[in-house]
Amino acid sequence: MTATDVHDTRGQQRPHLRRDIGKVGLLFAGVGSIIGSGWLFGAMDAAQLAGPAAIFSWLIAAVMIMLIGLTYAELGTMFPVSGGVVRLPHYAFGGFTSYLMGWITWLSCAVVAPVEVEGAVQYATKYFPLTTSHVAGGETVHTLTGAGFAVSVVLLAAFCVINVVGVRFFARLNNVLVWWKLAIIAIVVVSLLVTAFHGANFTSHGFAPSGFHGVFTAIATAGITFSFLGFRQGIELAGETKNPKRNVPFAVIGSVLLTAVGYIVLQIAFIAAVPTATLARSGSWSALNFAGDFGPLAAIATILGLTWLAVLLYLDAIVSPGDTGLVYTAVTSRLGYAMARNGNAPNGVARLSRSGVPWVSTAVSFVVGLVIFLPFPSWQQLVGLVTGATVLSFGSGPLVFAALRRELGDRPRPFRLPGGDLIPFLGFYSSNLIVFWAGWDTNWKLFVAILIGLALLGVFAATGGLRDRRMDWRAGAWAPLWLAGLALISYLSSYGGTGIIGLGWGFLVNLGWSGVIYALALRLRLPRARVTDIIETTPHDEVDEADAQPAGDEPAGATAP
Repeated sequence: MTATDVHDTRGQQRPHLRRDIGKVGLLFAGVGSIIGSGWLFGAMDAAQLAGPAAIFSWLIAAVMIMLIGLTYAELGTMFPVSGGVVRLPHYAFGGFTSYLMGWITWLSCAVVAPVEVEGAVQYATKYFPLTTSHVAGGETVHTLTGAGFAVSVVLLAAFCVINVVGVRFFARLNNVLVWWKLAIIAIVVVSLLVTAFHGANFTSHGFAPSGFHGVFTAIATAGITFSFLGFRQGIELAGETKNPKRNVPFAVIGSVLLTAVGYIVLQIAFIAAVPTATLARSGSWSALNFAGDFGPLAAIATILGLTWLAVLLYLDAIVSPGDTGLVYTAVTSRLGYAMARNGNAPNGVARLSRSGVPWVSTAVSFVVGLVIFLPFPSWQQLVGLVTGATVLSFGSGPLVFAALRRELGDRPRPFRLPGGDLIPFLGFYSSNLIVFWAGWDTNWKLFVAILIGLALLGVFAATGGLRDRRMDWRAGAWAPLWLAGLALISYLSSYGGTGIIGLGWGFLVNLGWSGVIYALALRLRLPRARVTDIIETTPHDEVDEADAQPAGDEPAGATAP
């Protein structure tokens, strides 16, 4: 971001966040992070789990994510601050909930850039020995070689450097890359549909060979939910856009709708384009594979003789994940900044560069990214963890929405969501279901990571690293109870757990638990006086008055000056 200095009480200049992202720029921040490595692998992984019925997996996931996103669209216009997903729980439930949700949110974002690097490196293995394949948990996964790790480090460092240059440069670069990604998806879909449409593929091996279990499993573990999670950028960067009242809902809703259409059409094209001989040789959708290749879409293009398309896909395998990693590096740094502004992370994390970038937080995310390459060294192993952590972080949003509707009902809401508690409750229920479908094999790692976060809270408190001493424990008591209940339900599930709770009972048990926590959170919410006190005393993003004024519509692909 290009920062204009403001003055502190001593008359000294200091850097601040600047509103340099326009309407299209904010929308494309969401679209750019949604269209990453997920679209390169998601169609294949979803087809293996759900067969042709994977089409409905994408549709259901889009609806579930939209339910969650709509609550954030209202909240984001009420409080257009950087790192909003972290800061909003602080207003409704206080310091402890803010820290816990902030830790989960930050963790989920910090993992994404390494995930995208993994996706790019796996495709590049066709030309260089950057990964090696082996079987884990019954599926083939690709792990980094020494050369692959070195390349991954360089790519991750590049994301950080670009972000430190500033948000205006970042937004303009991202806009160009998003136009590229949208064009590539359109080219792939049209090319596959025109060249090879095998209608029999939709029924020859069963439309839903794994039943509803496969359809819902694909939502959580095939990269489908993971692919939609980038809608959050409209919230996380709300403090750096002109006219957030208009731009935030446009970016949140528009990014999900636009990409949902693209993903569903792509899934149809993929299923129809799979050569009948390849599907027959595999014997089932679950066993579908393309031997000797590292990217399913490029493999199909090669089989169909579309060499030029395969080349474009291998090139895009660097551009798409790279752009998403770039966006998430920016967002991760803003989350660290937001936690420090809330007072539940060390103050130094909020330190800005002269160009207004949270450079300390960026450096921390780089180091964490390097660590993440080690225990989860493949795209397949990382994506489930990210999905679970992110939907948990989003799960608090509907509860914040409901609490602030009651305590700040008279506060201006440029975007007002209709339906009372219906949409926020369904959004909260959706987040719990997605975690349930992710399975115990993934979720136990997630809950261990949450326990590590709680241990860090104790360390920060003991060493004086927290500015906010008032943690509002009572108001946040629902949060650990909620997480403990989800862990138990996941452990008892038929998704990698003991098998006691199957698919049908899973809907009912999660519905009941969602209702209990929803009601408890509303009962324990902070009173209006405390909410107002937090809002007034929490440091807010500093912007020039000129920056904060609404700007006119900018040309497509441009950022506001």
